[in-house]
Amino acid sequence: MRTLAMLVFAIAAAASFAPRGAHAERYYPWCAYYDDWASNCGFTTREQCLATVSGAGGVCRPNPYSRPLAEDSRPRRWQSNGY
Repeated sequence: MRTLAMLVFAIAAAASFAPRGAHAERYYPWCAYYDDWASNCGFTTREQCLATVSGAGGVCRPNPYSRPLAEDSRPRRWQSNGY
C-alpha cells in the first residue's frame, strides 16, 4: 500500500510540471548567452534580458527559433490530406 501511495504521488508530481496549452510551444524572442554552454531563451523584451545579464555577465541576442507573436495567436485550422 505504501508503494502504491508513493507511485501515485510521483505521477501527480510529474504531471504538475508538464507543459500545458500554448505556453508549451512558445518561443520567446530574446536569449541571454552566458558562455558556450549556458543560455536562457525566456525573455519577452531585450530590456529583461539586459537586466539579467548585467549582474552575471553575458550577451543578449534574438532567439533564432522565435516566431512572431501574431503567428502564435492565430487559431490553427485543420486541413485535409485528401485521403
